Amino acid sequence: LTSCLMFVFFQTGKLDPHYPKICGHKGNVLDIKWNPFNDFVIASCSEDATIKIWDIPRHLLTKNITNPKKELLGHVRRVGLIEWHPTANNILFSSGYDYKIMIWNLDNKEAVISNPVKILDAHKDVVLSMSFNTDGSLLATACRDRKIRLIDPRAGTVLQEASYKSHRVNKVLFLGNMKKLFSTGTSRWNNRQIALWDQNDLSVPLLEEDLDGSSGLLFPFYDSDTHMLYVVGKGDGNIRYYEISPEKPYLNYLMEYRSHLPQKGIGMMPKRGLEVSACEIFRFYKLIPTKNMIEPVSMIVPRRSESYQEDIYPLTTGDKPALTAQEWLNGINKGPLLVSLRPGYGAVNSLPQFPEPEPLMKTTDLSQPQDQGGRMPLEDVQKPSGAEDSRKQPEVQEKLLKNERTWLTNGFDMFECPPPKTENELLQMFYQQQEEIRRLREMVNQRDVQIKQMELELRNLCTNTGRH
Repeated sequence: LTSCLMFVFFQTGKLDPHYPKICGHKGNVLDIKWNPFNDFVIASCSEDATIKIWDIPRHLLTKNITNPKKELLGHVRRVGLIEWHPTANNILFSSGYDYKIMIWNLDNKEAVISNPVKILDAHKDVVLSMSFNTDGSLLATACRDRKIRLIDPRAGTVLQEASYKSHRVNKVLFLGNMKKLFSTGTSRWNNRQIALWDQNDLSVPLLEEDLDGSSGLLFPFYDSDTHMLYVVGKGDGNIRYYEISPEKPYLNYLMEYRSHLPQKGIGMMPKRGLEVSACEIFRFYKLIPTKNMIEPVSMIVPRRSESYQEDIYPLTTGDKPALTAQEWLNGINKGPLLVSLRPGYGAVNSLPQFPEPEPLMKTTDLSQPQDQGGRMPLEDVQKPSGAEDSRKQPEVQEKLLKNERTWLTNGFDMFECPPPKTENELLQMFYQQQEEIRRLREMVNQRDVQIKQMELELRNLCTNTGRH
């Protein structure tokens, strides 16, 4: 197809044959990718050897779009893969049948860009798959020559290379911060196979497992928040899912979703588009050619409570870039900016600014014993004198030692735990404080309701007593 369709995900039913399309390529479109930092920008590549960047109107499509925002010209043969950088804004990678990977800086103001900022010429055959590590400092590729390569994309050097002959790789995927790679492919006997690798040693896989004898490709998807790995087979109706652990056996099979309708292709919804009220942790979109339809498949954790489930929704990658294109090209590495999926929290544009806490009392001497609420104990306010004061002195010192040992703020031990050193740790502490504030407010509201109920009961009791 030389065009692609775009519609809102809650739109159901049969589409009008004249529904507006994005069309501008002269050959079949081989890959499309949404910009992770702009929901209204997509990139597409085609057999016509071009990459095009498209702006999507805020009101969505009302007519065909034929003029791209930018056009990238550099490959001499068809372009089969494109990938956006995971943390740097406007950095795009493309791979073509000329065996080259090109890095593009879209901050260039020209509408037609003919010169990529970097060309990686480390492959001797067609690149079948590309995957970044969490901060985008490393690139893993799977090539038709059956090798997995770990590449420093800015230097253009190959850091590791796997040429394990009993595993013919098709797809490769970084597993978040696990320092591991996951690959799918076929064995010597043409069985579909999965393998797990240590990114620092690609000579032999940590494990390999044959799945079945089908011929369709296996597409892996990894959720670093829940450490869940999904393996989807082209031409199958099933989706296998596993749990990844840092220690042996590394890969734990959980269950399998089965359907009688085979999928030809599959996509996924970003985490910030999930229904957290329904405990949805992953959502696929299956392309089913036999029915000419796209079917959503949701992975849901069964919970009775309708409240926000923080244990299955840790801080996740947001929609704001951590770096500019030039900063990344200059050699800076930075992890993704994290956000909470709790409704109403929104995205984080930058690190939160923490105001200085106001002292609860004029004195800030920590040698004074305090209770958990930060108030001075009653016996110290009254200042007993003489023999009574001398009797209380050991008790006060004992309380001081006890408070110093158990001084906690939001569950964070200020005397034993070091302060946050990274932006992600700082964000996590920020959201912990926000959650603690919310919890305390709810507690205060509950106390107010209880007080009003008790006042009402007391008033009714007084009224009944007066009658008798």
